[in-house]
Amino acid sequence: MGQAIWDFARTGKSGKLVVRSSMFDDDEMSVANLFRTEMEMPCLERVALDLCRGRVLDVGAGAGCHTIALEKRGFEVTSIDISPFSTQARLFRGAHDARCINLFEESWSERFDTIILLMNGLGIAGKLSGLPRLLNRCSALLEEGGQILADSSDIRYVFEDEDGEFYPPEETDYYGEVDYQMVYNKCVGEPFDWLYVDFDTLQRVAETCGLRAEKVRDGEHFDYLCRITR
Repeated sequence: MGQAIWDFARTGKSGKLVVRSSMFDDDEMSVANLFRTEMEMPCLERVALDLCRGRVLDVGAGAGCHTIALEKRGFEVTSIDISPFSTQARLFRGAHDARCINLFEESWSERFDTIILLMNGLGIAGKLSGLPRLLNRCSALLEEGGQILADSSDIRYVFEDEDGEFYPPEETDYYGEVDYQMVYNKCVGEPFDWLYVDFDTLQRVAETCGLRAEKVRDGEHFDYLCRITR
């Protein structure tokens, strides 16, 4: 994915970025969409940008569309991603503070007023069992009175029949746990786990971490934006 982002940043075009999963058919991700402007963003993302305050941390920033939109509004933004190519692309596009950092690197201990995890950003938890670790880590990076703005999707509808009967996948402990693998040209990425979490479950997990999750708005297709605070 990082290679695809870097190619598009340099040339304005890229090859096919294919998303594989054992649960779904192969799908093609639009690399151009990762470079969308604020006006091209879905409603939930624009609302999240409106709610940002203070110093912002953009987690899993990728090509940096949210970082760049916030910087144009005058925010001080630190963007992080584990991909060196994505980080290089953000710097190439003019992002002021783009770093190749793993969020879970415990030696890193800066503080932020707002942390954003957009484009189903809570997915980096991997599995439901990893969600407390993600929430606690983000909480540790918040200034007093800080907030986490994140979106996710309830994919229960994928496993419902026409009568609304729910048939969860047998191979996972929670129906929102999905495995993915990215393929770009001849570059095949390592498989990884991704989490889609329904809001009620997120709210319960947040409470166990001493956090409060409130839904800000529902999206158009089973997705939602939430704010998480201490």
